[in-house]
Amino acid sequence: MANSKEKLLEIRDLRKYFKVDRNNTLKAVDGLNFDIYKGETFGLVGESGCGKSTAGRTIMRLYEATEGEVLFKGENVHGKKSKQELKQFNQNMQMIFQDPYASLNPRMTIVDIIAEGLDIHELVKTKKERLERVNELLETVGLNKDHGNRYPHEFSGGQRQRIGIARALAVNPKFIVADEPISALDVSIQAQVVNLMKKLQKEQGLTYLFIAHDLSMVRHISDRVGVMYLGNMAEVATSEDLYENPLHPYTRVLLSAVPVPDPVLERTRERIEVKGELPSPINPPSGCVFRTRCPFAEDVCAEVRPVFQEHQPDHWVACHMYDERFTENFVHVDTEAGKKVL
Repeated sequence: MANSKEKLLEIRDLRKYFKVDRNNTLKAVDGLNFDIYKGETFGLVGESGCGKSTAGRTIMRLYEATEGEVLFKGENVHGKKSKQELKQFNQNMQMIFQDPYASLNPRMTIVDIIAEGLDIHELVKTKKERLERVNELLETVGLNKDHGNRYPHEFSGGQRQRIGIARALAVNPKFIVADEPISALDVSIQAQVVNLMKKLQKEQGLTYLFIAHDLSMVRHISDRVGVMYLGNMAEVATSEDLYENPLHPYTRVLLSAVPVPDPVLERTRERIEVKGELPSPINPPSGCVFRTRCPFAEDVCAEVRPVFQEHQPDHWVACHMYDERFTENFVHVDTEAGKKVL
């Protein structure tokens, strides 16, 4: 992808399959290709079950990739690694989990939860240094150092997520996967957590993969956005370009469902309807995986899998409507109106 910034992560044909039984395989992630640049926030969106969380966990090596590569600074995260190499990857790449209630050990104090990474990576030498570092991290995420001796059940959801952020920051990572970090929080708290993440990114030069299904929040925090559908990447573009000029029919469907804070416009604007339910990743449709629900599908969509390619500068899409080999099948595409005009 054409960009002058330094590539921190390169995702190349990444696949993660789960064996369901003797005859069936679930294709949770089925050939992702995208880059994440140093210092940016890459938003990854899609409906529940599209594979975005599995993609994040596979990038983090919580799941071993079935095929493909995750290159961190040019080095593959997957494959056989020495204990020291694994420790180095784990220090550079951290994760903020979706559920702040389940992701913290209820039997550990907040000090021990945050300091666990410091202990594993031997980043502090004395108990005093350990406590000072934890207190510094608590204050960094907007909590009081007196909170350190308490247990997770004594905190609200927003406070627990701040503790999760402090734990991720403890080892000075370069890259953080935030797996739907605000979806379990009250709306009033979500903006606080997102603003905290943006502040920390600016201060510490962090790079985020921000996984979410709330498109309005993703627009607020992300520099670039990738849209996933049924284990495949449908579209990648800058946040502004994706929201102002969506190319893939699925992206248009998602954006047409986002409420507009103008009651008059909300009543009159056109929504794009999709038919049917999300197909099973165990038996995905042939060709384009979105074709069974796409209002613009043609015969070629059932026969040939679309290539994920750059249609405009820094705007990538996997759709036959933008592939020169097949555009004659589509009489005319009105990209602004978001529909095919016959």
